[in-house]
Amino acid sequence: MIRVLGIETSCDETAASVVALDGTAAPEILSNVVLSQIEEHAAFGGVVPEIAARAHVEALDGIVEAALADSAVSLDEVDAIAATAGPGLVGGLIVGLMTAKAIAAAADKPLIAINHLEGHALTARLTDGLDFPYLLLLVSGGHTQIVAVRGVGDYQRWATTIDDALGEAFDKTAKMLGLPYPGGSNVEKTAVGGDAGRFAFPRPMKGSAQPDFSFSGLKTAVRQAATAIAPLSDQDVADICASFQAAVADALGDRVGRALARFRQEFPGRAKPALVVAGGVAANRTIKATLEALCSEAGFAFVAPPQKLCTDNAAMIAWAGIERLRAGIVDENAADFVPRSRWPLDSVSAPLVGSGRRGAKA
Repeated sequence: MIRVLGIETSCDETAASVVALDGTAAPEILSNVVLSQIEEHAAFGGVVPEIAARAHVEALDGIVEAALADSAVSLDEVDAIAATAGPGLVGGLIVGLMTAKAIAAAADKPLIAINHLEGHALTARLTDGLDFPYLLLLVSGGHTQIVAVRGVGDYQRWATTIDDALGEAFDKTAKMLGLPYPGGSNVEKTAVGGDAGRFAFPRPMKGSAQPDFSFSGLKTAVRQAATAIAPLSDQDVADICASFQAAVADALGDRVGRALARFRQEFPGRAKPALVVAGGVAANRTIKATLEALCSEAGFAFVAPPQKLCTDNAAMIAWAGIERLRAGIVDENAADFVPRSRWPLDSVSAPLVGSGRRGAKA
C-alpha cells in the first residue's frame, strides 16, 4: 500500500488530495479537495498573481486538513508528500511547496517535487490504467503542447504554441467580447446559439509542415471582426464565438492529425495507440468531438479524464508522486528544491515560446 498526500497551488486553485495504490489493484482517490478562486479574480477578467498567492496562504492549511479527514488517513499513515513545484505563478508555488516541505519535515516523510505538467501527463494512468507509450495533447490556460509520454520522467515534446496558449486565447477572446471570466466556458456557452460559418477566421498553421501551434493571429482576426461590426448585438457575439471555436477545433484537428501519424511511425508495435487530452480546455465539447472523430478515423483510442481531473487538482500531483516512488525516481535533496515558474517536461527539445522556458524565443 502506497499513500501520498498531494498539494497543488500553481495558479488559482488551492487543492490537496490523498491517493492510494495497493499492489496491482486500481489506484484509489481517497480525497480530492479543491477550492477555486474564480470569484476573487472575476472582477479583473483573469488571475491576479498577488491575490492568488494570498488566497493560497489563507486556505491551504484548512484544505490539507480536509483532505486528510476525507481520506480517513492520518499523516502518520501517509508515505510521502508530493507538491507542485512548477511551472506556474511563483507566489502560489512558494506557498504550496513551502507548506509541503514543512509537513514532510515535521512528519519525517519524503518530499517529492512534482512538475505540474507531469501531473497532467500521468492522469490517464490514474483514471484509465493506460500503458506507456501514449500521445498527450495538453491544452490549458498556460500550455498547448503535444507530448509523447514514453514512461515516468520520459517525455518528448513534439509541438508547442509559438505564441498564446489556447486557454489564453479563449480568455482574451471572451474579454474582447465582454463575456465574464472564466472566458473558456463562457465562450463555449455563448457559441451554442451562434452561426459557426458567419466569420471566416483563419486556421493557424493548418497545412504547415511545422508541427507547432499559433493562436495570436486568430485572436487578432476576432478583434478585427468585432471592431468592424461594433456595436455588437448578442447574436453578433454568439456568431463570433461559434466561428472562433470552429477555427480552433479545425486547427487542432490538423495539428493533432499529424502527430497521430508520427506516433504510428515511431511506435509501430502499439496495437491500439491512445491520444490523451488533458487540461482545462479539454472540457470543450466541440474540441472533444473533433478529436474523438479524428481518433476514430486513425484507429486511436481517445482518452479524456473526468473534467475534475483535467483542470488543476491535487489528485494528479499525488498520483505523480506515487508513479515516481514506484519507479525509484525520488530526489533526496527535494527539501532544497526551489519553485520554478518555468519548467519544461522535455528539457532536450529546442526552446520555443510556450514550451516552459523563461525568455524563450521562437
